[in-house]
Amino acid sequence: MEPDLFTAAAEDRQEKEPSSSPLAARMRPRTLDEVVGQQHLLKPGSPLRRLVGEGASGPAGPSSVILWGPPGTGKTTLAYVVSKATNKRFVELSAITAGVKEVRAVIDGARRATGGYGKETVLFLDEIHRFSKAQQDSLLPAVENRWVTLIAATTENPYFSVISPLLSRSLLLTLEPLTDDDIRALLRRALADDRGLKGAVTLPEDTEAHLLRIAGGDARRALTALEAAAGSALDKGDTEIALTTLEETVDRAAVKYDRDGDQHYDVASALIKSIRGSDVDAALHYLARMIEAGEDPRFIARRLMISASEDIGLADPNALPIAVAAAQAVAMIGFPEAALTLSHATIALALAPKSNAATTAIGAALDDVRKGLAGPVPPHLRDGHYKGAAKLGHAQGYVYPHDLPEGIAAQQYAPDALRDREYYTPTRHGAEARYADAVEWTRKNLGRKRP
Repeated sequence: MEPDLFTAAAEDRQEKEPSSSPLAARMRPRTLDEVVGQQHLLKPGSPLRRLVGEGASGPAGPSSVILWGPPGTGKTTLAYVVSKATNKRFVELSAITAGVKEVRAVIDGARRATGGYGKETVLFLDEIHRFSKAQQDSLLPAVENRWVTLIAATTENPYFSVISPLLSRSLLLTLEPLTDDDIRALLRRALADDRGLKGAVTLPEDTEAHLLRIAGGDARRALTALEAAAGSALDKGDTEIALTTLEETVDRAAVKYDRDGDQHYDVASALIKSIRGSDVDAALHYLARMIEAGEDPRFIARRLMISASEDIGLADPNALPIAVAAAQAVAMIGFPEAALTLSHATIALALAPKSNAATTAIGAALDDVRKGLAGPVPPHLRDGHYKGAAKLGHAQGYVYPHDLPEGIAAQQYAPDALRDREYYTPTRHGAEARYADAVEWTRKNLGRKRP
């Protein structure tokens, strides 16, 4: 809603007494040039720059936009910057507390402002995914007729949570997760800036690294943790935020894990070996260490997909689909929810029956090929679809298995040098037992000689 007397008084107090506001609020950028990250959305002529009046003159006015991104990536910050920079009337609503009545009141006010004194209205609607279809429908006339310019923010996929007519009338801007460098820049600015901690404390490298892990790409979380740790340090009479102080403050121990060093590979190796050894508890421990240290969830998912084929294979044919589904889910949802998916897959793989038969089979086949054991393809298997193939003897004498009652033809498939070679040695573990029976039967019916 538009600021009332009490809201205005609170904002005036915050300007006069900055320490009365949380650090994250005090450090909000005041201009688009102060925004860290999201540079793909802040180029000259971008919709956001047009919203603040940069190049917005002429017949093509600024468009309504939907900001989609994870928490802490700057959706509210961008709206705040627009509110401070624009000379337009700015109204803020939250879909958590507002309904159709409040939306209509804003629209009516916008029409009066436009008609009465030519003042355009920018409406910031936070958490738009919480609005029902009917509530979102109430925005359509105002957006379509440009009675308001809408800035809507959501953490949910708008293709599922925002109605199509509203999507088609707005520009969808996707915010990317902030990088460690982005968060580091915010932390250092907050330490030094007069609006922030004014140089009262310093942040050693190990504490900063842990703070970045805690943040997980969320600027608000990083600044909130920094403020709490700084307050704790100053209460102790320290001017440096020690790692132990940060750990005590946020109740989260620093994991000894270097994503670019030995620990990265050691812990990843321990995870896979624990899965291979069917120790589900150890596997979950190493998974938790990787998650807590801020490991890329896609890296973990890739290791699980490899494990599904390398160590389980056909002993549980569902293992690979589970791992692949987990990787796809992780890529779509990211942390923190991705931890649930990775746990799901890790438990399934650790408890699955194990077989490395697929691994040893391809290894043996590759070894023979590298040694030069190949030879020409048998003539009856060669391509016979081109003119002259028959004269060369290609595809002649080939028996089509589907024409036979058993669906299998006793004919040679491998090159002569490898005619009776056997690579796949199935185990009797889990579901692979039926493959063991199948391979024994098919080899016998192919007329193969046992080595």
